[in-house]
Amino acid sequence: MVIMESDFETQGNKTKRIKVEEESTNRMETLPRDIILNILSGLPISSLVQFRCVCRSWRLLGQDPDLVNMHSSRMAESNPTCLIFHCDYPIKNQLYFVEFPSSNEKVKKFQVPFCSAMPEFDVVGTCDGLLCLSDSLFNDALYIYNPFTRNCKELPKSTHNLNQEVVYGFGFHPTTKEYKVVKIVYIKNSNKGSAVQVFTLGSSAWRSLDKVHHHLVNWPSQQVCVNGRLHWVTWPGRYTRIRSIISFDLADEKFGAVPSPDGNGLSRCNYHLVVLGGCLSAAVYCHYGKLDIWVMEKYGVKESWIKKFNLGNYVPKGFQREMEISYKISRFASKGRFVRVVGLTKDGEFLLEYRSRALVSYDPKSTKAKALVFPGMPKWYRTIVHVGSLNWIDAFTHG
Repeated sequence: MVIMESDFETQGNKTKRIKVEEESTNRMETLPRDIILNILSGLPISSLVQFRCVCRSWRLLGQDPDLVNMHSSRMAESNPTCLIFHCDYPIKNQLYFVEFPSSNEKVKKFQVPFCSAMPEFDVVGTCDGLLCLSDSLFNDALYIYNPFTRNCKELPKSTHNLNQEVVYGFGFHPTTKEYKVVKIVYIKNSNKGSAVQVFTLGSSAWRSLDKVHHHLVNWPSQQVCVNGRLHWVTWPGRYTRIRSIISFDLADEKFGAVPSPDGNGLSRCNYHLVVLGGCLSAAVYCHYGKLDIWVMEKYGVKESWIKKFNLGNYVPKGFQREMEISYKISRFASKGRFVRVVGLTKDGEFLLEYRSRALVSYDPKSTKAKALVFPGMPKWYRTIVHVGSLNWIDAFTHG
């Protein structure tokens, strides 16, 4: 058997590494703790991850709850994000990321630790640096995953039926300080209604709740979390075309209907939900690829809904030729509308994704659009706006 030198550490290299570690530790110890935390909490998440790899003492410091909380707070204030690209073609179910905004940053790939156990997955949602991923083949396995620390946790198995349709939700409530996963199961071709289960991170089992009397849209990343509540859009009923927004309060665990604006602004339209500036918003599909953006400026107040933006139609350069390609090669592109609102930048520009094939920033003031192309971008993807953090899942889970 051939052993490469890189497969083990020589005695000389080990001695040198220990010496470097001791010197690094000594230098760090000479600085006051509050200064160290202030410096580190302002670093980008990718730099913090590299910092943790220097030595053991720095790795432990990277798990300090005070640093984790300070970093999360500062990132929320300065609004730096990264874009995660969930790709299912040509190599299925890979996760890539790029720090944003950035002009020449190269797209990097996450090493997903559970890819062999769950080779195909959907991204349920993102919250405080954590991703919730579900098994897209069997609707069985669920993982909570921090892609930057590679820390992950498989949730306990829950009730499973071969003939089921599952809608998931994932979010955090700022008052209870709890992360919860919601699982809504519909049995196909059955009149039994739905079964609702909730899992609180830190607990050991799922809990059953009352049924929800609405059929919610089942598509990854269609749920949004605002004001401690998860939100979904309903399918139109059998005898009516009205669509509603249904919320789930993560504190009292009750479902409720979100008031819609007067008239036909949302009720009879096809739209998807998105969070813009911290507000619950809806992107309404109009003719020829145009979008009307409705924003609920004061949560829960019906009169606060306002049609705030109108986004003109735009076709990315060279996209007409791409339209002729069969969308069967990617399940992302084979479903959904031509354009999807991903989010809003701190400069007030919209991030728009076209057929899981092109990413564009759109300025509603100048009505100008600009293609966003990063070296190493996958060909087919679904974009998730993600705020990276050092949140350590074991800090609030057991077993």
